[in-house]
Amino acid sequence: MNGKSLSQPRVAALVGPSLSGKTSLLEALLLAVGALPKKGAVKDHATVGDSSLEAKARGMSTETTVATAQVEGESWTFLDCPGSVEFQQEALQALLVADVAVVVVDADPARAMAAGPVLQFLDARKIPHVIFINKVDLPGSASRLRDCLTALQAQSARPLVMREIPLKEGENIVGFVDLVSEHAYGYKGHEDAELSQLPDSALPEESEARRELLERLADLDDHLLEELLEEIQPTTEEIQENLRKDLKDDLLVEVFFGSGEQDHGIKRLLNALAQEAPEVHETAERLGLPTEGAFLAQAFKTLHAPHVGKLSFARIWRGEVADGAPLDGQRVSGVYRLFGNQQQKQPRAGVGEIVALGHLDSLKTGQGITGTAVIDLPWVEGLQPLAAISLHTTKSGDEVKLGAALGKLNEEDPSLQLEQNPETHEQILWGQGDIHLRNALDRLKSRFGLEVKTDAPTVPYRETIRKSVQQHGRFKHQSGGHGAFGDVHLEVSPRPRGEGILFEERIVGGVIPRQFFSSVEKGIREWAKQGPLGFPVVDFHAALFHGSYHSVDSSDAAFQQAARIAMAEGMPKCSPVLLEPILALHLHAPSEFTAKVQRMVTGRRNGQILGFDQREGWLGWDTVSAKLPQSELKDLITELRSLTQGIGTFDWSFSHLQEVEGREADRVVETRKRSLAEARG
Repeated sequence: MNGKSLSQPRVAALVGPSLSGKTSLLEALLLAVGALPKKGAVKDHATVGDSSLEAKARGMSTETTVATAQVEGESWTFLDCPGSVEFQQEALQALLVADVAVVVVDADPARAMAAGPVLQFLDARKIPHVIFINKVDLPGSASRLRDCLTALQAQSARPLVMREIPLKEGENIVGFVDLVSEHAYGYKGHEDAELSQLPDSALPEESEARRELLERLADLDDHLLEELLEEIQPTTEEIQENLRKDLKDDLLVEVFFGSGEQDHGIKRLLNALAQEAPEVHETAERLGLPTEGAFLAQAFKTLHAPHVGKLSFARIWRGEVADGAPLDGQRVSGVYRLFGNQQQKQPRAGVGEIVALGHLDSLKTGQGITGTAVIDLPWVEGLQPLAAISLHTTKSGDEVKLGAALGKLNEEDPSLQLEQNPETHEQILWGQGDIHLRNALDRLKSRFGLEVKTDAPTVPYRETIRKSVQQHGRFKHQSGGHGAFGDVHLEVSPRPRGEGILFEERIVGGVIPRQFFSSVEKGIREWAKQGPLGFPVVDFHAALFHGSYHSVDSSDAAFQQAARIAMAEGMPKCSPVLLEPILALHLHAPSEFTAKVQRMVTGRRNGQILGFDQREGWLGWDTVSAKLPQSELKDLITELRSLTQGIGTFDWSFSHLQEVEGREADRVVETRKRSLAEARG
């Protein structure tokens, strides 16, 4: 490493779109440093990065894989992050503890857009990162490389600079020229690239590319700018130091290229990371964490492992931890170095390392832990859920077990959310899409032995009234001894949308004692939980204006029942109408897809476009504002992603309730009646 002193352990996160080859790159990196005797094949599900059952079943990464190895005497941990947007919570969490990110992309300009979301996140958080253009062994890559760089620059708020240029034979890339040392290297099968003679034909391109690199660096350094103006050639060491400083400060992005499958460009990437990536104290400073003081570690991932229990994957920012050490009143039960699905127990771990710490029950993902306390640290929130399923256990008695298992899954993945619906008695699991939810179901089965049935969640319809009515309700019952008597006259009328239920008493002359007023209100509100159409009734005014009582037989229960009778007989006369929840949506997509997104919304029942504008803080993205019935939310994210190269997303919130009439209302009410009849047996 050119005489560079050894650093403390460092961390690099491999991120990027699906199918860009991150897992193959991880295999190549681990092979290059001697951590693997041979590479596993992605197609055979035999890689370090896809070692979980769920990843093998889907042929894609579903969670972050941790692999620690030695790189020329230095400890490096590589975090192979999922590329699918449905598992992006894992990737975002890993990025927050990394010293540097390697954004892996295809050598295809048409797919550069897919890297936009991760580049935006890195830019917004000022996380140092480089780009590795993968799969340049494919035919035609040589002519596409510059176009790829141009397309990627459109997605990045930071200037991109080629750190090397390709050596070409026709349309094939056969090596590279390092623009700092100006040395040429030729690819040699799966072996290390060999130093070779720089062809005369490559000199003009090399000279132009190096000039561009130096000018970019000079834009950020006055001393270097003065040297260039005076035609003084900067030394290799000076250029290297500028690259290191600018990478640390996230001022520019170096671009490398190669092939994970063919092991091309791997050593070059490793050398650049070793020489230029920030060290742990610099990352801690960037995050605003004090670098002095007692022990501090931060959990970035939680795993409930069979036969092991809770493991907190953590980066150590200060101090060291030993197996059995007390942290926040708990004792660490195991300190593990990680390599894919392998966990190697070790006596202790120190600054910069990523390890798994056992049985720290009070520590949640994103939090820090010291010797005496769990503390909150800067973190990324769980993503808003976009799709949902209703879960039902297949075995009697598994309900409690299901709740506990879902709680553990949510602790592992904050982008999963559990909702207990008291109205429908459903357990609803929310997630980022169909694949994300099905992956959670697979984990329920493989880790917790739970089989569940799934349905679409019940939409929380409501009903209200459009006319007023006066209704008498009397409850009289005699069966020996004290009887039961309650007698009420109610006036029921509509209220404006969203104003709720209002009860009022207008009793004159004490025809009903005051102590029974609350009983009448309670009966009204209890009845309103299921109106004539089968749904909770909202937005009405109920006034108690007359009635009678019996000095012996009247009671709280009797007046409740009298009120329910009046409501049941009077409300069907009030022209009941079905209400459905309407959501306010903000749909985000690259600008070239805006028209398609608008057509998608208007193509759904009662979809309404409110307008669109540039998405704040995002290059080349728009936000479409819309209103849509909640019943139309089903599969919306699937369609949106299919229209936007897999990267479109949205956020939503409840807006208002809106009347539903005609066939749709008839269908919903009939379905509800059948459901209630089945529930009654």
